[in-house]
Amino acid sequence: MRVKDIMDTTPIISKENLQNVLRELEWSTLFYFIGLFIVVAGIVKVGLISKLSDSMISLTKPDAENMFATAIITLWFSAIASTVMENTILIASIIPLVTDMAYSILPSGTDFKSIVQHSTFMPVWWSLALGTCLGGNATPIGASANVVTLGLAERAGFPISFKKYLIYGIPLTVEMIVLSTVYVWLRYYIMKFYL
Repeated sequence: MRVKDIMDTTPIISKENLQNVLRELEWSTLFYFIGLFIVVAGIVKVGLISKLSDSMISLTKPDAENMFATAIITLWFSAIASTVMENTILIASIIPLVTDMAYSILPSGTDFKSIVQHSTFMPVWWSLALGTCLGGNATPIGASANVVTLGLAERAGFPISFKKYLIYGIPLTVEMIVLSTVYVWLRYYIMKFYL
């Protein structure tokens, strides 16, 4: 049986012609993510994550009692980085950075579950989540939803240029990151005295 014969057959379950289904796929988006995963795997393989962890430790000088500077720098770094790198992949890359930092600060023998639940590291985890999730809104390539939405908008006849997206995306993202900074400061460093 030839490939064309297979493509022309109607599947039993979906009742859709395979050629029509493949024609409707967002191929550019699919290849964008394939390339992104390759780049991230390369970054991890060359040891950039562990170098970033060492740099973060030397820059913020965190200790087991106070992680304020580390939390705020993590928030802003992850927000800025997620403007040029898809946020889901970025957060998966930065988790080892935070855990490396935690292993160097917390007592030896601390397991991963203890690091995730440790009260000193809660502001860092929240900063990482807020920074990567909100920072991805600044650019069209910062989040997978942005890439898919722009592809669908263009296909529907309403293209949104990169520049036009930035005009709205950057100011809104900066506002959200400033509010997140205030939230982390109030929630973990001011309100803890009242709770």
